[in-house]
Amino acid sequence: MDIKHALILGAVEGFTEFLPVSSTGHLILVAHMLGIPHDQFTKSFEISIQLGAIIAIVFLYFRRLLVDVELWKKVAVAFLPTGILGFTLYRFIKGYLIGNDLLVVTMLVLGGFFLLFADRLCERFCYVGDVKNLSYSKAIVVGFFQSLAMIPGVSRSGATIIGGMLMGLNRKTAAEFSFLLAVPTMLIATSYDLFRSHAEFQIDQWQILAVGFITAFIFALLSVKAMLAFLSKHSFLPFGIYRIIVGLLYAYFFLL
Repeated sequence: MDIKHALILGAVEGFTEFLPVSSTGHLILVAHMLGIPHDQFTKSFEISIQLGAIIAIVFLYFRRLLVDVELWKKVAVAFLPTGILGFTLYRFIKGYLIGNDLLVVTMLVLGGFFLLFADRLCERFCYVGDVKNLSYSKAIVVGFFQSLAMIPGVSRSGATIIGGMLMGLNRKTAAEFSFLLAVPTMLIATSYDLFRSHAEFQIDQWQILAVGFITAFIFALLSVKAMLAFLSKHSFLPFGIYRIIVGLLYAYFFLL
């Protein structure tokens, strides 16, 4: 992997991290297209540059995160399932799940259908327009949905958005809760992976990580703003269809 690859993958990560389309699936797909071997550094790179996207959320929501204690409580409760399962299954996830193309394809397609189902259901039953009105019991259910994203191809944002809508959050509020829930989840996940893997990195690889981090930050800022503007007028229908199409194309070019 070189600087050019880091720029491309950083842009892909930043743009897709908060869209319900699976940033991990897209990173693996683009890495295939660029001929980048999916070795241990590439796996750590794909995890670590997510931190750049998370810092973008902190930047955008800094004032709200600073003063809204009730929001932090809901985010903390929703984080618990992923936090516990993530630490427990870390070695299994990185060793056996990340890089599994068939699993990514399956989850992309299934996730697309689930997103379409939840979005249609939301038209009738999504009435909660503020995270403050989400109960703690429902917040932890959203957290369990997020934990499904440990499976590559599921999409962390997609799983939490689906969980949020099924718990009654409207589309925009479900998306914003997904963004905010990403802060502790991805901050801890990326920091833990860097702690476990940093001794294996060489100087030039740290430079590649830095480029990917900065690029992911910039593109995440643009993506989040565009996503919220889109949801103010539209549904998740295009994202569900897109997931299914990408999954089928992925299968055709790399599995058949």
